[in-house]
Amino acid sequence: MNYSEAVRGRMEAARGREDIVLLAIESSCDETSAAVTCGRSVRSMVIASQVETHALYGGVVPEIASRAHVEAICGVVGEALEKAGVRPEELDGVAVTYGPGLVGALLCGVSYAKGLALRHGLPLIPVHHIEGHISASYIAHPDLEPPFLALVVSGGHSHLVLVKDYGAHEILGRTRDDAAGEAFDKAARVLGLPYPGGPAIDRLAVEGNDRALPLPKARQEGYNYSFSGLKTALLQGVARMEKQGVRLKDEDIAASFRRAVVEQLVDKAALALRETGVGKLALAGGVACNSLLRQRAQEVCLECGARVFLPPPVLCTDNAAMIGCAGYYRYRKGCAADMNLNAVPSMPLPKA
Repeated sequence: MNYSEAVRGRMEAARGREDIVLLAIESSCDETSAAVTCGRSVRSMVIASQVETHALYGGVVPEIASRAHVEAICGVVGEALEKAGVRPEELDGVAVTYGPGLVGALLCGVSYAKGLALRHGLPLIPVHHIEGHISASYIAHPDLEPPFLALVVSGGHSHLVLVKDYGAHEILGRTRDDAAGEAFDKAARVLGLPYPGGPAIDRLAVEGNDRALPLPKARQEGYNYSFSGLKTALLQGVARMEKQGVRLKDEDIAASFRRAVVEQLVDKAALALRETGVGKLALAGGVACNSLLRQRAQEVCLECGARVFLPPPVLCTDNAAMIGCAGYYRYRKGCAADMNLNAVPSMPLPKA
C-alpha cells in the first residue's frame, strides 16, 4: 500500500469520530513547539523558546531561528509524544503550520512533519498560522462555537476576523502598515527596553499615567487599523514636551503608547460587534496577553452585551496545541496534503 492509499484508509476509518488524535508542530517564527491533541483537548504540549537568543539582537534573526528549530525539533516532538503516552503509529495524523511565517523556520516544521507522516502512513494536515491562533479559544473555551469575531493581534498580524464556521473566515479589517505587536517593539526600542517589546511595555505601563503624552488616533476606513505613525508621534511628542520643560517618565510614555494602541484595537472591535450583531469576541495572538487589551475587551463586550473569550497567555503566544485544534477541524473536512506540501511565508487566511 502506498502513502496516498494509507492516508485515505486512515481518514475514512476516522470519519465522524470526535476523538481524533494528532501530533501538531508549530515552527513559524522563534518557538519550536509540539503537542498531542485529541479533538479540541490537549494531552501534552512542549515549547522550546528562542527569546533569550534573539534578545541579544533586539529581534528575531531568521537564520538563527531556523538553525535553532533544527536543533530542537526532534527533542520537542519526542517529549510531547512521551508526555502524552502515545506512539507515532497510534496517531490519526500530523498537523503542521505551513504559513505564514519565516520561510526557513516553517520549512523545518514542514519537513519534519512530512517525514513522520510518510514513515507511519499518517495523514498530513496543513494549518494556517492565524487559523491556529483563532482555534486557541476552542481549547480554552469548550462552549465556544462559530459564528464569532476574532481579534487576532501579534507581532506580524493585526486582523479583525468574522469566523463564520470552523475553518471559514471573513477578514473584516486589518492593519494597513505595522502590526500592533510590531508597534510595541518599535516603541520599546525607543525607550531602551529589552526584546520582546510588548511584554516589557505592558509591565512598565502599569505604573504610568496613560494620559501624560497625547497621541493621535489613526483614521482608517471601516474596521482597518494603522500603527506605523505612532512611533513617530511618540518621538515628536516627547521632544515637544521636553522643549516645554516637561520631562516625562518612561512609565508615563509606555502607558500612553499602550493606551493608544489598545484603544484603536478595541474601538474597531466594538464597532464590529454592534454592526454585525454576532455577540461574541475572542482574542488571539501574542498581543492578546496584554493586560490592558484584555481588560478593555471585557469592558467593551459588557457595554455591547457580548461575551468575551480570553485564552490563557500560553495559548496566545505561538504554540502547537492551537495548530492541533485547527488541524482537527481540517481533518474532519478531509483536508490532507501530499508530500509536495511546502512552506508558504505569505498567504491569506482561508475563507473556507
